[in-house]
Amino acid sequence: MSTITRYGPPGRLTDLSDVGLKAWHVFIADSVDQAINGPDPSQVLHDSPRSQFYNLTKTETAPDAAEATVTWTAFPNRLRSAVSDRQRWRRADASRDVQDEYCEWSVTRNEAGKIIRVAFTCEGPEYWDVLAQTSPETALELYRAHISPSVQSSDLFGPDGRYLRRNKWNDSTTHGAMHLIQPSNTLGAEIELAAAATIRRVIEGRQLTGAQELIACSKYGVADRNSDPHIGEVVNSVARQKADLALSDPVGLYFDDLATDGWSTPDGSDAKSYWTYERGDTGHPVRAVYEVAERNFTVGDITISGKPIEFGAQIADFITMKLTAVACRFGRSTTEPQTACAEPPAREFSPGAFSPHALSAHGYLGVHPDLASRSTRLS
Repeated sequence: MSTITRYGPPGRLTDLSDVGLKAWHVFIADSVDQAINGPDPSQVLHDSPRSQFYNLTKTETAPDAAEATVTWTAFPNRLRSAVSDRQRWRRADASRDVQDEYCEWSVTRNEAGKIIRVAFTCEGPEYWDVLAQTSPETALELYRAHISPSVQSSDLFGPDGRYLRRNKWNDSTTHGAMHLIQPSNTLGAEIELAAAATIRRVIEGRQLTGAQELIACSKYGVADRNSDPHIGEVVNSVARQKADLALSDPVGLYFDDLATDGWSTPDGSDAKSYWTYERGDTGHPVRAVYEVAERNFTVGDITISGKPIEFGAQIADFITMKLTAVACRFGRSTTEPQTACAEPPAREFSPGAFSPHALSAHGYLGVHPDLASRSTRLS
């Protein structure tokens, strides 16, 4: 098998111009390379080498390749300790900042207060940095199509022409959710986590295999999420087979499924039929909506185990997310395991390559000379 020519956009979306596609490839390829190299070993001890993680555009995928899909629940695990279901659902619906499982949502209600629509997204903010700064007209059109016809260019771009991730239309659980904004929900975090999890650990003669002991020792991700410990556990289980791993192209976080067992609708129709994907291809959906159309009832009239849907979080309980990795060269890696846990510096390590500013060195991303004026002219 050969290398790929270019990393594609998440969900195989078709929004990007040729310049945007090139910028996106550079961003992902550079992010993967940085993750392979890891942080400065003089600053972060026992966190390298990461030679079992590879770049699909530079290293061939061998004929023995196999894909591994990792799935997890979209509802925030850190809110599971609430005293009741209603309390945890209410907390999850209150702020996008607690929706930290690479899935965020926004709830629309009618005048009676019943839910009529819940929009879910797993689109990484980095993709929107590239899209908005290379094709601002397209970004505006997408906001108007998926969030509100009232969105203005001045809502999305600052005075300097920079795209505002947390703009007025993408900063709440009621006005809309165009893409992820929770600080931990980034594609950069996904890439860094996957790379760090390929390091095998043998501590005092015992190989670490459990999700929590691995994340505690390797210090990647957040230990009390559904996603990070499980992703690390699965990736490390493949690395322990002395295989090389890469995140599959297109690199991204995706919706896996919605399970509607135990759901009931007023007219007996299939509750799953109101779940639709709005963005991304068949295998890589990045935007989903739960909405009842052309019926005489609303989402709020549907019940789950006898309880009416009063919160978007009730639906998130039944959503699973996924990422996919490819592994190959099983049994051939000669990388030795680390015999100590990672020792990060006093301040938290934050991979700089995952900032959109990293692309400016390549001439693909940043404020176009006329972007500030163009963004104010879009109507």
